Amino acid sequence: MLAPLLRAELQSPYYNKVDEADKACKEGRWDEASRLLGEAMKLEPDNAGNIMLMSNLGMVRYRMGQDSLAIVTLTEAHRMAPSSVTILSNRAYILTELGYDSEAYEDYALIMELDSTDVDARLRHGVIALRDRKFDVAKADFEYLSRYYPSTPEAMTGMATLHCALGEYREALPYYNELLRGSRELEYLTGRAMCNLMTDNLQEASDDIAEALQLSPDDPELYLYRAALNKMRFRPDDADSDARRAVSLGIDPARVRQFMKE
Repeated sequence: MLAPLLRAELQSPYYNKVDEADKACKEGRWDEASRLLGEAMKLEPDNAGNIMLMSNLGMVRYRMGQDSLAIVTLTEAHRMAPSSVTILSNRAYILTELGYDSEAYEDYALIMELDSTDVDARLRHGVIALRDRKFDVAKADFEYLSRYYPSTPEAMTGMATLHCALGEYREALPYYNELLRGSRELEYLTGRAMCNLMTDNLQEASDDIAEALQLSPDDPELYLYRAALNKMRFRPDDADSDARRAVSLGIDPARVRQFMKE
């Protein structure tokens, strides 16, 4: 049983607010969660736990669409706790989602300095490096993961991503196969579908695309892939239909023009 002092502490107004905020977050009631977190911190402004509450508040504000305020909140939390990997991870995630890759890249680099075992940060650092054409950095990140954490999804995702970026689709396939043995995630199915298309494994590509469309029926990228598949199978009408569907879902028409009938 909890000691009386600890039990009383956990039943305090501060912790009641924290518990209520946690429940509101789980139910997607972001406005209420934001209010409760703020009220908790005002109740005990010197409580050491407020650092993590600020981190949570930053994420809640992001969910509310308050992007700039979310970053400001997390930056203040980082100033107060510069060695917190959780705070940096939250800020880096938001920065990436908002397209601030260079700032997120710096955060992930700092996380790696603070915790060399953080495989997620190293993967994301490598992906941003790859997008910025820093191939040596990305290669170093992904090979580090493959060397020291070979069985993790992050290591396999990194190597698959690297091989695809280098046009080595056949070499990427074993990594996607292994990833999909562990989880039938959309990202892995889409990646393997592309590799199968690029290596003329048309039936395998078809199977992956069909399964992926069950998970995400309005994904324009998948219709682009199926348009390419249908063109390779000499089905121009089906390719044209899929290409037009991809455009209707928001894909750049220039990417699908080759699959459309004149």
